[in-house]
Amino acid sequence: MAKITSVSPLAPASFPTLPVIRGARFSTAAAGVKYAGRTDVMLAVLDPGSCVAGAFTKSATRSANVLDCQSKIRLEDDAGAAIIVNSGNSNAFTGRAGDESVQAICAEVARVTGLPATRVFTSSTGVIGERLPHDRIKAKVQELYDGLDEAGLPNAAKAIMTTDTFPKGSTTTVDLPGGTVTIAGIAKGSGMIAPDMATMLVYIFTDAKIGQSDLQTLVSALNEKTFNSITVDSDTSTSDTLLVAATGASDVSVTADDTAFRDALHHVMQDLAHQVVRDGEGATKFVEITVTGALNDADAKTHAMSIANSPLVKTAIAGEDPNWGRVVMAIGKSGAPADRDTLSISFGDVKVASNGWVDPGYREEQGAAIMQQENISMTVDLGMGSGTATVWTCDLTHGYISINADYRS
Repeated sequence: MAKITSVSPLAPASFPTLPVIRGARFSTAAAGVKYAGRTDVMLAVLDPGSCVAGAFTKSATRSANVLDCQSKIRLEDDAGAAIIVNSGNSNAFTGRAGDESVQAICAEVARVTGLPATRVFTSSTGVIGERLPHDRIKAKVQELYDGLDEAGLPNAAKAIMTTDTFPKGSTTTVDLPGGTVTIAGIAKGSGMIAPDMATMLVYIFTDAKIGQSDLQTLVSALNEKTFNSITVDSDTSTSDTLLVAATGASDVSVTADDTAFRDALHHVMQDLAHQVVRDGEGATKFVEITVTGALNDADAKTHAMSIANSPLVKTAIAGEDPNWGRVVMAIGKSGAPADRDTLSISFGDVKVASNGWVDPGYREEQGAAIMQQENISMTVDLGMGSGTATVWTCDLTHGYISINADYRS
């Protein structure tokens, strides 16, 4: 796996101070899944009464871990739950051996924690097509359990990293009529990032009291606006997993219709999604693309993702070239309806094109100045309807090639 020697220039200034989420404890260990001496396994154990919701990759070649989580996610049980994650090996495209690895790890976590195996969720991330040395993970489960700490979430963020250049965390609190609820989450992701869902692992924890079906409703809806609205390289992973756990320890009840809680969870999910893009392999620019005036929201998103995934658009951004013709190309190829003669494009606050032609007031140096910025916004108005969508991406540089050419070295 490629060795990362520098932190992304788009990284946050510092890792946030993550609060204790009552009812959840965390630990990490070095199991030697791929590299000796590297912390590469994390365990989270949730108190009885906790519920878990999730979203997963739709890849046809998804891993044994994903398939197992999908089979368990809607099962309700007051026993609590555990989440165990390893980096270095994705346990994907490993056939029956992959299923056996998941079963063996779940059985050992169940034995040590006293939880039913149906309440143990696993994730693996790293190289595809190599058998997971699950005995190394099993050998660490007791150590992990003995080291559980309610303040251990920041260390867990580091344990799940692969080509990430920085650990990713986010948190917020929300004051509700019944009291204060806390939300905190971690993520990993840098390359192989595209919706369906976007390619990463994400674990979010809250002390809110909420039913599994309500939590699942929220997670599914918010996932579409956050992790399913980012792309680094248009490639969808075999291992994408988002798990959101609610312990209920605050005793503050919420539902899927609670706007304040929804907004708070949205904030954490979007923050983590943006951090994944900011850590895009080789990235030097963070790009927000908004499409308005489409026939509907779905068409708007199709157009936005076509722009965001275009290698020509992304390399132009890397070269700080305001080549708006490439945006026109991406709109035209998306497959969603568009009208050449009603199309308008802006880079930042600079109107580049209006009604199907270069804007009369546009000057090339204006667009070039926008492209020199670290954070770039693009807006495309199709002039056809009221559909809108916003997605986030990064540029495509030589750094991406270097990382992925040597990924298994």
